[in-house]
Amino acid sequence: MKFWQFLQDQILGMKWLNALIGNGLEAMGIDTGGRIGGSIQFFVYDVLKITVLLCVLIFLISYLQSFFPPERSRRILGRFHGIGANVVSALLGTVTPFCSCSSIPLFMGFTGAGLPLGVTFSFLISSPMVDLGSLVLLMSIFGARVAVVYVVLGLAVAVIGGTVIEKLHMEREVEAFILSARSGELEVPRQSWRERLSYAKEQMLGTFRKVFPYILVGVGVGAVIHNWIPERWIETILGGDNPFGVILATVVGIPMYADIFGTIPVAEALLAKGALLGTVLAFMMAVTTLSLPSLVMLRKAVNPRLLALFIAICTAGIVAVGYVFNTIPFLT
Repeated sequence: MKFWQFLQDQILGMKWLNALIGNGLEAMGIDTGGRIGGSIQFFVYDVLKITVLLCVLIFLISYLQSFFPPERSRRILGRFHGIGANVVSALLGTVTPFCSCSSIPLFMGFTGAGLPLGVTFSFLISSPMVDLGSLVLLMSIFGARVAVVYVVLGLAVAVIGGTVIEKLHMEREVEAFILSARSGELEVPRQSWRERLSYAKEQMLGTFRKVFPYILVGVGVGAVIHNWIPERWIETILGGDNPFGVILATVVGIPMYADIFGTIPVAEALLAKGALLGTVLAFMMAVTTLSLPSLVMLRKAVNPRLLALFIAICTAGIVAVGYVFNTIPFLT
């Protein structure tokens, strides 16, 4: 128990870094107990912490991804049928890019290769919602129990959503150019460990350059919430007194565009101000899974009817997960 607490607080949560920054600011004459000083400490600490976790996680996960190029993933998925294929597809989604926009080209490639539509949608739902990065980041803020349950429920949403789409036989709702782009077998490239390390480094640097502005924005918003917005406001809107808080958080999160790294500081600040855990997680899932840019990209591949079904399934799943976390005592 002590080891896990140390892992969460000092390794993942980097509370030692927060204390170090606070001491440094105090030595410079900045009152970290005040709004301005507290905002500075929150901003510097969260930017550094999330940046370190971002670089380490993306490097490690990208190295793992190098063993699962699209063609190998397609072959793996092709060996399974029925709900087992949906489960494997959702699990493969956990080792793919963090951003929903990055997942859509893979979804299009899998669909064009002839994989069942429900299987590819299970991948599309799980990829941004429950990647390995989200598991570690959630552990750093909410603890291992919450992170594991979040991932399990997210995978359940992906499997159920893909299964529903499969049962409804929505293949005609896919744009013709996707279905006509079927290709033959491609050889899976073999890479040395040096090439894999080089690939992981390139992915880390490329993702960092793309994501870092959202980290700055997210941490800035989190600092404002944490130090300037009255706690009673958050409790009234997103606390236990508002039974529609989960739905509100989901609706607000959908138009935004960010990934797990940009939403974590906002979620952390909302939770500290009295928002319910499930409400905060619903907001995070909506932002990462149903961002407006990703929906615009997906519309190019599918017809409005299938797009609307995808949005409805994801929204219902996110709301359900939020209420589960808000109503089960041991998760709060």
